[in-house]
Amino acid sequence: MGNKVIVIGMQWGDEGKGKIVDVLSQHADRVVRFNGGHNAGHTLVVNGQKWKLALLPCGLLHGKPGVIGNGVVIDPHALLAEIDRITAQGCVVSPANLGISANAVLVLPVHRAVEAADEARRAQPIGTTGRGIGPALEDKVGRRAIRIADLAEPDTLSMKVDELVAHHNARLRGLGLPEFDPAVLLADLLALAPRILPYATSSWQQLDAADQRGERILFEGAQAMLLDVDHGTYPFVTSSNAAAGQAAIGSGLGAASSAHVLGISKAYATRVGAGPFPTELAGEQGDLLRQRGAEYGTNTGRPRRCGWLDIALLRQSIKTGGAHSLVLTKLDVLDTLAEIRICTGYRIHGEISDAYPGSAAAQAQAEPVYEVVPGWQQSTMGIRSWDALPVAAQNYIRRIETLTATPVSMISTSPERDDMIVLAQPFG
Repeated sequence: MGNKVIVIGMQWGDEGKGKIVDVLSQHADRVVRFNGGHNAGHTLVVNGQKWKLALLPCGLLHGKPGVIGNGVVIDPHALLAEIDRITAQGCVVSPANLGISANAVLVLPVHRAVEAADEARRAQPIGTTGRGIGPALEDKVGRRAIRIADLAEPDTLSMKVDELVAHHNARLRGLGLPEFDPAVLLADLLALAPRILPYATSSWQQLDAADQRGERILFEGAQAMLLDVDHGTYPFVTSSNAAAGQAAIGSGLGAASSAHVLGISKAYATRVGAGPFPTELAGEQGDLLRQRGAEYGTNTGRPRRCGWLDIALLRQSIKTGGAHSLVLTKLDVLDTLAEIRICTGYRIHGEISDAYPGSAAAQAQAEPVYEVVPGWQQSTMGIRSWDALPVAAQNYIRRIETLTATPVSMISTSPERDDMIVLAQPFG
């Protein structure tokens, strides 16, 4: 463990990364966002005040400078609205404490329209947030995206907007949907530019200088490994990568590859939207976890699907994501259960497999194989030391470590920031 820590999700998101980043921000000198967009949000409680963040790094709430890296796609309207809201709550955000990579790609209204159109025509909807993240990343790969730096060059910006709108209008026209006027879009961007450009920076240089000074740098991941476009439950995934390796690519600090990687997992499992969920619980047990865990999306309010912890998928996320240790969150949600199930693998056509299959046909045949462990049926809410945990809760955690061959370094026992059991400090 050293001066760099990366936090990534091990499941389908909503693992409580925000709280963990908030806790670690107290030990960091700088916090960096490196992937995703405003489709992933989290709620934090700091000094009794609730904060909702989607794009801004959590460290700003603790007076730590933040960086939004080139791997983040940015809706400029959403960014400015979030800055205004957080500033109004008492945390001033300015170019003095926030830098945004000049290479970061912008999410525009046309992207939202295209995403909505694509989702509507799918035979089996993906369940996207409809915020335009996917089409913006398509433009990035297609080399027609508008980036932060383009706002400083109005002469060439006009040409780039024309090209981008022409591309998307062809699709909208083919679907019989309203087209976009590039002049309107250009005028909007030019009006936003004076507020956005002061934040623009060469993030790789900024982070390299901080690393050379020995600063403790915390990389705040969005989304999660089972939503990773390469390693998740495709096609029900996000449009970008969520693995630890993305921290180096999405921030410009190649040295991030030497960081300690914390994988965040709930003590059970949840998912929002469509897609495979082998251990999903229907009926009363699923409702109980949803109620006790307050399982509703921060940004969307959508109820989350709930189920047992899937060790087989967790092992996959650990290996593909590069996690060195685990953080378990929401342990207290399981407090009332007499017994707890852990999925250790799957039965597929009579054969036992310890890995989740990649094809949709095989996934449909995969039946979870469970190991049953006793519950503790007493409160763990707010416990802050290992010895204070019920023995059955300790055994559950140790079993997870054994099955994943990965140590648990931190355990969260309530939504409050300080209700943590720290077994190993990630920063050296």
